[in-house]
Amino acid sequence: MRQRRLMNQINVVPYIDVMLVLLVIFMVTAPMIQSGSVNLPSVDKVPAPPTDAMIVIVKQDGELALRTTSQSPEKPLNRRDLIGQVQETVSANPGQSVVIAADKNVKYELVMNTLNDLRNAGVNKVGLQTQVGKSAR
Repeated sequence: MRQRRLMNQINVVPYIDVMLVLLVIFMVTAPMIQSGSVNLPSVDKVPAPPTDAMIVIVKQDGELALRTTSQSPEKPLNRRDLIGQVQETVSANPGQSVVIAADKNVKYELVMNTLNDLRNAGVNKVGLQTQVGKSAR
């Protein structure tokens, strides 16, 4: 009867396979685990909005309102009426500027949709209103 020889080497191929599978699992799941919250920075100095600018207000619950001047009262409107009124003003005065004043708890998507609607309505001068706060730098 022939004796078996002892093997003095380790077969590392299965270990490499397991490590590659684990690497792929971590690479796929890591982006899913991260939350999408971003703390937006505050600014030290804020330029004053133009006095003749129309102010589009986006409230926390997503409701829209419009102020035709900075001293006028806000008028609640739906998206279609708001865009229609802004288009009328811009067609009469092509240099009209519009400022979006959004609550800090509003979804970013609502602000960007409003900005996109205003640009599609022909408004060339659109700005975002901010407030003075301590910078996070």
